Amino acid sequence: MAEAQARAEERLARLEIAVQRLAEVQTRFEERLTRLEETVTRLTEAQARAEERITRLEEAVTRLEAAVERLAEAQARTEERVTRLEEAVQRLAEAQARTEERGAKVKVSLRELAQQVGKLSDTIGFGLEDIARFVLPGWLSRHEGIEVDELTRTFLEVDGEVVEINLYGVGVRGGEKVVILGEARSRIYEHDVKEFDGMAEKARRVIPHRVYKLLFSYWIHPAAQREAAGRGLTLIASYMR
Repeated sequence: MAEAQARAEERLARLEIAVQRLAEVQTRFEERLTRLEETVTRLTEAQARAEERITRLEEAVTRLEAAVERLAEAQARTEERVTRLEEAVQRLAEAQARTEERGAKVKVSLRELAQQVGKLSDTIGFGLEDIARFVLPGWLSRHEGIEVDELTRTFLEVDGEVVEINLYGVGVRGGEKVVILGEARSRIYEHDVKEFDGMAEKARRVIPHRVYKLLFSYWIHPAAQREAAGRGLTLIASYMR
């Protein structure tokens, strides 16, 4: 009995050891199981995040497809507008060609008109010069005290250049000789005064006597009158007496 008791205790001791080892194994298994559960949890969360990213990506693709579709529609509208614009440019080019053709014809007509006006101006100018030759001697006598018999057209050579004076005459004022330098123009503007004064000053170089400068016209612009006053040049209208 004592031996049996000893063997039973020995087996019990071995059994306790075995149970202890099983408990340790169980503990390690539970720890591994816990770590596995944590891993599964992390994988589940990662899977959820991946699915969320995929969802966002799908939404972005959907928006991109919609944007591409809108761009395609806009491109179609742009191509349509470009086509209309090209047609408009073509029409404008054709209209421009017609305009240039008409412009060329107008230029020819203007040149012909200018020639006709030039001839008419010459005719009016000569007629006005005849009036000036008749009117000016009396006007100069009454207003300036200059006695001159007649005014003629003459040519003066100045430094090798011929200067034409339409109304030229030699008069007397107070016993002193006065040379009349004048020109008849149908209308007198500021630039006419400047132009004639330049020519008269050039002619003055070869004239040893006092010079009286005048312009005779049907019509005088106010600006021309102011310009003439500053240059010592007299403007006389045909209606002045």
